[in-house]
Amino acid sequence: MTVRRLLALPLLAGLLAGCGIRATEVPTDFGPAPSRVRCSLSEPDVTTQSARGVPVRVFLLCGSSLVAVDRSVLVPDGAAGAARRVLVAQGLLDELAESPSSAEKAAGYTTDVRGGIKVSGPGAKDPDDTLRLSTSPTDLTSYALAQLVCTFSDSAAAEGDGSVVLGGPAEAPRRYECTDEVRSRPGSKEPPSTEVKDG
Repeated sequence: MTVRRLLALPLLAGLLAGCGIRATEVPTDFGPAPSRVRCSLSEPDVTTQSARGVPVRVFLLCGSSLVAVDRSVLVPDGAAGAARRVLVAQGLLDELAESPSSAEKAAGYTTDVRGGIKVSGPGAKDPDDTLRLSTSPTDLTSYALAQLVCTFSDSAAAEGDGSVVLGGPAEAPRRYECTDEVRSRPGSKEPPSTEVKDG
């Protein structure tokens, strides 16, 4: 019995060694690994851009981050100073509230900003660069607030320092910043803000 077991060991080892995938001389090509390219438009979306107006960028949601897309905002000739800032801000807000185009939807773009919000200039005691919204910034979703802050702070509606002063109908305005963390995680990282002194 012992001799039979010893003779069976090499046979068993040979069988086990034969299990598995053997190398082949035949080339195989199954193509590149599958990928889903999102948040990238293959070419400018002319349906969302106007031949007239001020070229601007708005931040839409794509995946879990904010991505800038090109737009244009109509500003009447002769508008200057605070009036121009308010017009640009309202135009940007309207663009954010618009449903993304079919090409943008196909690329994965969405927006969390709802229509109907109005923008006005500073109150009597506000700093000159304040933008007042018809709804409180604290009532917006973290996504919508991030979209607004990053869009406004990157435009002629703000002072160009990466921040924007926003207030609602009643509360004191605050200076909000668009940071890298906000752009990469708008759902979990709200724009940092600080109180501003009366103008």
